[in-house]
Amino acid sequence: MNDIKLGALCWNQYTDWPSLLEAGIRADRLGYDSLWTWDHLYPIVGDPHGPNYEGWLTITAWAARTEHVRIGLMVGANPYREPTLVAKMATTLDHISGGRAILGIGAAWFEDEARDFGFEFGSGFPERLRWLRQALPIMRGMLDGTEPSAPEGSRYRASHVRNDPLPVQPHLPICIGGSGEQVTLKLVAQYADMNNVGGTVEDVRRKEQVLLQHCEAVGRDPGEIERTTGIGAVIIRDDRAEAERLFREAFQRNRVARAWTNQPVGTVEDVAEHLAPYVELGYRHLIGAFPAVYDEESMTRLVREVRPLLERG
Repeated sequence: MNDIKLGALCWNQYTDWPSLLEAGIRADRLGYDSLWTWDHLYPIVGDPHGPNYEGWLTITAWAARTEHVRIGLMVGANPYREPTLVAKMATTLDHISGGRAILGIGAAWFEDEARDFGFEFGSGFPERLRWLRQALPIMRGMLDGTEPSAPEGSRYRASHVRNDPLPVQPHLPICIGGSGEQVTLKLVAQYADMNNVGGTVEDVRRKEQVLLQHCEAVGRDPGEIERTTGIGAVIIRDDRAEAERLFREAFQRNRVARAWTNQPVGTVEDVAEHLAPYVELGYRHLIGAFPAVYDEESMTRLVREVRPLLERG
């Protein structure tokens, strides 16, 4: 099956704008299928006291400067904006990009960030999940043009809200990020066109089984949900030691005290071997993380050399 998709998650922290803009343009030029950044206002890897660009404006600028790659947030923080506004923003992004937008959304987790910026963050994760459950039908309805209203008792106050113009895409996809087994994956089964989970192969295998159970419970065909997984930070070189050195340097630039482990770092063959088990699970949309300085060789070789190995599988 020659349908391996690759995504580039370009970190919007500890960088400068020209470099971040060029990273997105490069991903499009290289043939990546999707392009993402975080919806965070402080850095989330390493020291949070550092530079960070806003996510929606970043992906909008990318949309205006690219031609082919699909674009979204990995993933939007639901409490930070009204769902009606998010649907309108995603629709506008779809027009700017000529029909390439993805609406990425999740319950959010970074409490310190929310407190400092003054966002209502609820009593805890269960309440934020309730908000997400209430927000999703509003967003889906607006994207589909059904003029949705929030039900009585909802946190939201949408009332027969119109979305004019509608998106370019007949069905603008919603990607729900998160792997909570009781609620988040059930919301994926109910509302998502794409999911996003991460972790080890064993983690992803377990989440996949839970998702299948939720799909059966709600009567959803699991084949309608595109499986995506974050594969970690990618550094590719012919020399493993050189790849490891560059990986450590990238994390040091982001003020990370201890670099991540079990990452797709090494030779082309090493990275392909690392990723193959995810593909075997059916997670064929692999999203690599690229911290500044957005290593061009690694971005290039993931597409041109690793993907063919996975496709030959």
